[in-house]
Amino acid sequence: MTADLTLDDIERRFRQMQAASRSMPAWSKAERLDLLGRLRKAIVQSREPLADAISADFGTRAREETLMGEIIPSCTLIQQTMKHLGRWMAPERRPTASTFWPGSSRIHYQPKGVVLIVAPWNYPAQLALAPLAAAVAAGNRVIVKPSEFTPRTSALLKTLIEGALGPDVATVATGGPDVAAALSELPFDHILFTGSSAVGYKVMAAAAKHLTPVTLELGGKSPTIVHDVKDISGAAEKIARGKLLNAGQTCIAPDYMLVQKRHFESFLGAYTAAARKFYPSLVGNPQYTAIINGRHYDRLTGLLDDARNKGATITPIDPAGELPPGTAGSANGRKIAPTLVTNVRDDMAIMQEEIFGPLLPVLAYDTLDEAIAHVNARPRPLALYYFGDDTRQAEDVLARTTSGGATVNDTLLHFAQEAMPFGGIGPSGMGAYHGREGFLTFSHAKSTFYQSRFSLLGLVNPPYGGTFARVMKMALKRAAGRDAA
Repeated sequence: MTADLTLDDIERRFRQMQAASRSMPAWSKAERLDLLGRLRKAIVQSREPLADAISADFGTRAREETLMGEIIPSCTLIQQTMKHLGRWMAPERRPTASTFWPGSSRIHYQPKGVVLIVAPWNYPAQLALAPLAAAVAAGNRVIVKPSEFTPRTSALLKTLIEGALGPDVATVATGGPDVAAALSELPFDHILFTGSSAVGYKVMAAAAKHLTPVTLELGGKSPTIVHDVKDISGAAEKIARGKLLNAGQTCIAPDYMLVQKRHFESFLGAYTAAARKFYPSLVGNPQYTAIINGRHYDRLTGLLDDARNKGATITPIDPAGELPPGTAGSANGRKIAPTLVTNVRDDMAIMQEEIFGPLLPVLAYDTLDEAIAHVNARPRPLALYYFGDDTRQAEDVLARTTSGGATVNDTLLHFAQEAMPFGGIGPSGMGAYHGREGFLTFSHAKSTFYQSRFSLLGLVNPPYGGTFARVMKMALKRAAGRDAA
């Protein structure tokens, strides 16, 4: 296994990468395809060790969820990137204003240089490997900082990434907050951070010292609206699937529900039935993910205690009766039951903080306008989900709300579309990656004008006179149209 780096080693590696990015030509298409192919092969070969490491870091995490949520998405993104890379890299022709004919204009996409990727703990492989692939496709050298909350996975990622790409292309800096702080002091050419909004503020502040551009993939309280749905059971099953994947520890998981009053009771029953079907037992079930650590377990149980004390109704879904009566969690294995929370108010912490766990507040509303107003009165979320049978109503909700992304009549699946960008807006993040947008995020678009041998600009050289006036009059007429008069 590759040895951990000291802080001096990390800075030395960064300086070497920076020098190489400034002195060596950008990698060719063939070189980038080779690097991406090696990375994909290493991921496939390491899929079982990765599943073992992630499960060990969580305490329990289904191998199937790691395959579905981490391995396959990473490989799919790399596959799609390799397929389209030549077209993305090619200089892009842009129109040239007629005043400057017969010159021509093109955009050349160049690597930014050295990129820092700070990955979170909830999907520790996919959220390190996917942006890494995009950065390498754009021709950058990369330092990856994985989470200290998943030390086994981080150590394996170091071996996998540096073994596949070489430490001169990609270095993995494991360790805790001291490593993250040291990295933040270095003048990277781009930073992509995935994590909490609180840490995102700190990353952006550190980047500002060097005017480093940032991509922030944060989170927030992603709402789900259920309106005029005939198949309430089918909708509830899709919502339960999205909410309970990884025990709710997903940045785009449905955070709270807005359910039409006439569907309220039937939704609660249908969601309960779906959760019981998916997870007939909890504590000893290897397919029901544990909470990552004691700190987050205590935070979630604290949210429930606060809500209960302020009048909310707490309904754990515990099919096998494994939890003590009146509780929603088991400290044995850090399992928290899928839990419905009703009679909630805005002053409860569960309605103010991103939940990041299997707790689901459910609120009732009368009109669709009321639901839309509720969403718009709060910070813009990373995701929004709408369930309804009327396409026009769905489009109305999408047009009148703003979110990082959205899925209609399901959850999470906009993230899985590799041809579409993924990112937040406002408090839920800035910038995007996935697909071509990932390549563009890590590229500098250099505008280049090619002057021809003959140019009309020779007619507007000083000293200015009649010819200049005629050329400017013609140019103004073209630019301003009727307003030129």
